[in-house]
Amino acid sequence: MRKGIHPAYGPVVFRDRAANHAFLTNSTMSSEKTIEWEDGNTYPVVDIEISNVSHPFYTGTARVMDTAGRVERFEKRYGKRDGKRESDGKGEAG
Repeated sequence: MRKGIHPAYGPVVFRDRAANHAFLTNSTMSSEKTIEWEDGNTYPVVDIEISNVSHPFYTGTARVMDTAGRVERFEKRYGKRDGKRESDGKGEAG
């Protein structure tokens, strides 16, 4: 690799403020803020909005869409189908 064209790659702590969780990994991100990690070393810290600890998909608290209610509202508003397809005048194949 050519020298001087790539960003610095090193250890960085990412801190999820919503879940009070932090993890140490390598990244090209940097920050002026630092934190003392469990191993006694000081690393730059990047605050993030959401991580796998607080994201609803990973925690299992994702909301399920109420599709039955939506269908009922649609049928109430526009009428219920009787299950038969209406002919479009072009005829049926096969």
